[in-house]
Amino acid sequence: MFDFLDGYDVLGAFWITVQLTFFAAVGSLIWGTLLAGMRVSPVPIMRWFGTAYVNIVRNIPLTVIIVFSSLGLADVFGVTLGAADDFDTLYFRLAILGLTLYTSAFVCESLRAGINTVPVGQAEAARALGLGFGQVLRLIVLPQAFRAVITPLANVLIALTKNTTVAAAIGVAEAALLMKEMIENEAQLLLISLIFAFGFVVLTLPTGLILGWLSKRLAVKR
Repeated sequence: MFDFLDGYDVLGAFWITVQLTFFAAVGSLIWGTLLAGMRVSPVPIMRWFGTAYVNIVRNIPLTVIIVFSSLGLADVFGVTLGAADDFDTLYFRLAILGLTLYTSAFVCESLRAGINTVPVGQAEAARALGLGFGQVLRLIVLPQAFRAVITPLANVLIALTKNTTVAAAIGVAEAALLMKEMIENEAQLLLISLIFAFGFVVLTLPTGLILGWLSKRLAVKR
């Protein structure tokens, strides 16, 4: 029944999906944290930039952002994010960039919600001790905020894993592109759909369970 799989590298396609998820998750966490800092910054222009970025990016379809990363950045402006060894490497990097730019807006909002759970008195006490805004944010606020939003960040990570399928729009050889190819060439439509659905469940279900457990273990007692 599964003989038709012999001609396809299903595990390799899911490995590309895992790599897209990992690198985009790291980039989104870094950029999203910086955006969250801007959103609560005492500097008006930084607050304006953070607010404008989040409100604009999260209301643009991910497909538009991914395609712009390809057709706009690479084809029009010649952005290659390093040495472009081949087509696959170039568009893999651009897909990571697009996923990062999009997902970081949701990471930012999750973190901002966590920042709002930290009592204002703690930040005021830290400032009274002579700490600057960056020090208060880094040493006092963000450690507690991260612990408070593990579950929301887990949801963002699960959504990111599923959103990697959009990278197929620019030819990145991840799971969704292989699924499309298999559906076009094989008659086993239902079986192919079940195989790829099961693959994504295997990727996302442990993420939710593990991070849900961490959320309970690391929850800040108020």
